[in-house]
Amino acid sequence: MTRGRGIRRSAALAVALGLGLSGSLVAGPAGAEEKEGPSVRWGTCPEDVAAEAAPVVLECGTVPVPKDYADPDGGRIELMISRLASTDPDKRRGTLMLNPGGPGGSGLSQPAFLANRGIPSEVLDTYDVIGMDTRGIGRSAPVACGFTPEGPYFANIPPYAVDDAAVTARAKVVKKVAEQCAERDKDGVLPHLTTANTARDLDRIRAALGEERTSFLGYSYGTALGAAYASMFPERSDRIVLDSNIGDTHLDRDGMRRFALGVEQTFPDFARWAAARHDSYGLGRTPAEVRRTYFTLAERLDEKPVDGFDGGMLRQITFSFLFKEVQYSKLAQLWQTMKSGGDAKDLRTLVARSGPADQGDGTADTPPSLDNQLSVFLAVSCNDVKWPTSVDTYRKGVAEDRARYPMFGGAAANILPCAFWPYARAEKPVAIDDDGPRNILLVQNLRDVPTPHVGGKLLRQKFADRSRLVSVDDSGHGVYVYGDNPCALNTTTRYLVDGKMPKMDAFCPAG
Repeated sequence: MTRGRGIRRSAALAVALGLGLSGSLVAGPAGAEEKEGPSVRWGTCPEDVAAEAAPVVLECGTVPVPKDYADPDGGRIELMISRLASTDPDKRRGTLMLNPGGPGGSGLSQPAFLANRGIPSEVLDTYDVIGMDTRGIGRSAPVACGFTPEGPYFANIPPYAVDDAAVTARAKVVKKVAEQCAERDKDGVLPHLTTANTARDLDRIRAALGEERTSFLGYSYGTALGAAYASMFPERSDRIVLDSNIGDTHLDRDGMRRFALGVEQTFPDFARWAAARHDSYGLGRTPAEVRRTYFTLAERLDEKPVDGFDGGMLRQITFSFLFKEVQYSKLAQLWQTMKSGGDAKDLRTLVARSGPADQGDGTADTPPSLDNQLSVFLAVSCNDVKWPTSVDTYRKGVAEDRARYPMFGGAAANILPCAFWPYARAEKPVAIDDDGPRNILLVQNLRDVPTPHVGGKLLRQKFADRSRLVSVDDSGHGVYVYGDNPCALNTTTRYLVDGKMPKMDAFCPAG
């Protein structure tokens, strides 16, 4: 491996998370010790999942679902799910299904992650908490397009395009990526990876667990899945919490472009943090000076990359490190090294120390399978909704967003393989259904990089009186349990445990 590729490998792991609070993606058989459940045979979880969950002990099992719901008697795939069962029969209400986001995030260890992070014990008493690898991910009929960190496609967020020529060059790369995915789809699973099918899978899991209704807690892209489920199966949805909303039942080009808005809204928090620590990091005495440092470093690396580390990579790593304040010191350290003329070895070491395990967002020490994660992200995003096919459309959008959102607009608006996706959409995106029970609690930080506050407002408008929005004066990706705002924690816990939905939209001040 060359030194430049070493930086790219570490950087890829740092930025590949994209739209989610995902865990590790791993493969292998379930344990052999089993006991009867309603329709699921629960047994020990695979060793690495069990190790990741420790000291919490999870059970794992599988649920068969149709590969193609249009042909339910055709081929089937097996979905692996996990359970952290309630130990209080008197308090148990039912099941709480989880999704960590993505699309492309493994959720098998998520029940344990939330328990280890301190989710209130009342919630664990009230529900059997159900994690899962959704279709295409990890142990649930995993797909792979053959991506590697050394290849030209190593992150689900496009690289920053400094000019029109960069968009044109990227179009050639992503066209080959789309063709590569189709060529490697030997089992024909890719076209059936959609949010609608995953929502149908949730309902199959609900039935297999013997429940008439199910509650749901979804983060980031998981809000799109939860919104789809609550719209497709309103009578089977119990208490639904959607945290860090993307604004609809799918991720489309507008949603991707809002990443740049999220960077502009969130970066001032880091700039204030860094300015207050100028004597330590030397990045600027004021937030304005810190912002200028960002552009200076990015432009310097655009002109003269450091052994493979260019301005686009700096922008993507900055994007990912803005997810949580816990990452600010590492981001400042990385900038400091670049500002002082550090060499490739220094940069490699810093980036390697700051991969997904340190995001503060639920990832574990075992990094996700980059290939699997990126493949699922593409399949679901490209299958869900029609994307523009003209390269000129992307060139125009990049130029607009570079001017409107100069920090990251040239990346978020850049072209994806969805422009050349070879599969025809099987159905339209799931439409939001506002005719149903008032059971959808939306929770949203005011400043959030991949899911800015407007996403919560959009979903609130679409669900109308079925929903209530809790806006939180905080910065970062993920609110309930992932954040530390007492008002948001208490409001969400009251709803999950007692069913007490706020009468009106609520605001949680900084805690």
